[in-house]
Formats: sequence, C-alpha cells, structure tokens
Amino acid sequence: MTLSRPLRLILTLLLAFAVAACSSTGGRKKGGYYKDDGPDANPPSNLDQIPDAVPKIEPYASGANRPYVVFGQRYVPDTSGQPYKKRGIASWYGKKFHGNSTSIGETYDMYAMTAAHTTLPLPSYARVTSMVNGKTVVVRVNDRGPFHSDRIMDLSYAAAHKLGIVGPGSGQVVVEAIPPDEIRRLASQGAPAAAPEPESATGSMPVPSPIAAVPAPLTAQPLTAPAPGSAPVRQAPAAGLGNVYLQVGAFSQPANAQSLVSRINTQLGTAGAPPALMEQSNNLYRVKIGPYPDRQSALDAVQLVSERIGILPSIAAQ
Repeated sequence: MTLSRPLRLILTLLLAFAVAACSSTGGRKKGGYYKDDGPDANPPSNLDQIPDAVPKIEPYASGANRPYVVFGQRYVPDTSGQPYKKRGIASWYGKKFHGNSTSIGETYDMYAMTAAHTTLPLPSYARVTSMVNGKTVVVRVNDRGPFHSDRIMDLSYAAAHKLGIVGPGSGQVVVEAIPPDEIRRLASQGAPAAAPEPESATGSMPVPSPIAAVPAPLTAQPLTAPAPGSAPVRQAPAAGLGNVYLQVGAFSQPANAQSLVSRINTQLGTAGAPPALMEQSNNLYRVKIGPYPDRQSALDAVQLVSERIGILPSIAAQ
C-alpha cells in the first residue's frame, strides 16, 4: 500500500519526536530551559563535589550509532575514533527527562555526569570546557541531541552546574572527544583520564539501568554475604576495622545504587575485598566499599577495585 504524502509526513514527524526526547521545541522559560523542564525542587547540596565521569573502553550500543534523520536533518554518527573538537553552545536538560530512557536504553539521571550529542559514538566520553570561566568537565555521552542548529551538546544538570551554565541555560563551550587510543594510553600509565577529586568528593559513575534488586536499609553499615534467596543484612563493623571507605558512586535513584552494590559484591567477592554498601545522604545514595583499617590500606586497594569494576574510587572517611 502506498502512503499519501501527508501521512508519510506525519509518520516522519512522530519518529522524529520519539528520537528527539531531549529536544523539546517548547518556549524557553527564564533561565534558558524549556517549558516543563528545569531544575528539581530539591537538588543535592553537594553538586560541586560530584566527580567527572571516568573514561573507559565500552562497546558501542547496538543500533544507536547508525545514520538517522530528525526534523529533516540527517545525522551520521562517527565511530571511526577520529579526533573531534568543536566550539559551540551547550544547553542542559533536567527534571522533564529525569528517569526516562536515553537513546541507548539507560536511565537518564540529571545528577550524573552525562551528555547528549548528535554524532559522537554512544557511549563515549568527552571533555567540555566553558569559554566563559575556563572550567572543564568530563562527561559520558549516552544520548542523542540537541536537535537545534545553534547548539552542539545537551549536558546533564550536574555537568551544567559544574560548568556554571545552569542559570543562563546555555553557554559557549569547547567539546573535545576522548578517543579510545587516549583512554588505553592513560589506562596503561595507571592514570585517570580526568583529574582526581578531593577526598571529600562524592563518587559518581555512568548510571546503569536499574535492575530488580532487594531494597536494603539505608544505613552506612557494610553488607555481609546474604544467604541464597534472602535480602542483604547489614551489621555494625567489628572493633578495630577502621572507618575509611572507597567511594565509587552517587545516585539520585536507590535502584541504581543498589544495582552497583550488587555488581561490586559479585565482582569483588572472590578477591577478599570488604563489601560494598549503600548510604543515603543529602538526597543522594552513595555506594562505598569498606571499611578499611586505615587510609593506606584503602589506597592500596584502589588499583584492584578499579581493575575489577572499571571505576576509579575516591577515599571517603565514614
């Protein structure tokens, strides 16, 4: 059956709106964000302490890196690993899309260090530098957008906050892709691709999709190995164990934090490492490993944790 031209146009527009989840064309409000979007009513108080995304080699998402058309414009994602550096305007997207799926099926967390781009590979990593104040962040690109000719990137609320563009809604930036070769080189040298955060920083990581998990009490006590089929049990640390932890993530959704706790305990369980735990504080759910007897013991464990779970942890005293 041959579709009429108006019907083909309608179907094309519907597809475009489905793909362009973060490209709302409603009028902008004061502050630069779009109608029905904006900051949460009670954002975490320590957004400045959320560390950059830590680049790592990841397989490209199936189907999300093929050429596509939105609003009549054809986009061809570049998976060749060629250098990318471009100056333009970055904007941000917030509560309207918080909890929705990104283009690769992950859950969008406005408090994670992520971004949307039209042609960078998904997932990939990029450095974003403000041309106004010189601040730089590293983000994980896990979504498509923004589909506006005057903008080159949509940042998460957390990334936009750290760059100082939440208030104005957008700002001039330079976006530079971090290619796989650079990530491998830095990994071989034992150096992170982003500058290390201070010890008091809130750990963060790319947000995994939530999985079914047994809710655990939100206390800062370590997990003990649960019996098969039972919920995790938390116990007070034994005397002399210390109060130094490795922090590996901070999430606004408890399901994401619990998912990471489960993954860490599975991957580190055979290595003799202390268990992971989930702790709630200031509207964030932090994931920590510990306790370690002292700071040096925690530092000695950083490389093992990084190699096993692919996340560079930071030191955090309880």
